[in-house]
This record gives sequence, C-alpha cells and structure tokens, in this order.
Amino acid sequence: MVKQVKDQEALKKDVMARMKRIEGQVRGIQRMIEEGKECEDILVQVRAVRSALRSATGQIMRRYLIRCQEQSVATGDPVAQYEKLVKLISDFIDG
Repeated sequence: MVKQVKDQEALKKDVMARMKRIEGQVRGIQRMIEEGKECEDILVQVRAVRSALRSATGQIMRRYLIRCQEQSVATGDPVAQYEKLVKLISDFIDG
C-alpha cells in the first residue's frame, strides 16, 4: 500500500511537470502567432503539444488505474471499479 501511495505521488508530480511544460509550449505558440511566424513552424509546435498531451494522458490513465485497483481492494467490489474504468475509457474515446 505504501508503494502505491508513492507511485501515486510520483505520477502526480510527473503529470504536473508535463502540464506546466505544455502550458509553456502553448504560450510559445500564441507568441508565434502574434509575431506572424510561418504556419509550418507553428504547426510543428502544435504537433509537439499534441504529443505531450497524449503522453500526459497515458500517465493520468495509469494513475487512475492504480486508484481503481486500490479502491477495488478497499471496497471488495472489483466489478464496480471495472465498470467505472470502462465508462471512463469509453467516455474518453468518444471525446
């Protein structure tokens, strides 16, 4: 259980660092647009942000899976946790 809490905290710190980096990248894109930079250069940066968001999404999903597993053990109801997970993933995919 202690290891899982440490894993949760490590994932949280990682995701927060990623989000701050992404925020900086988005601000950079805004600056590029304001300065009239080439569309090709802007799109390269947009692609980098999308990639960073995909990576952060993976980490957030990982954190959620760890929590589902913890709650499943704590409540003794793995079916309910499984259903929550399926709904989350389904809603995420549907956008």
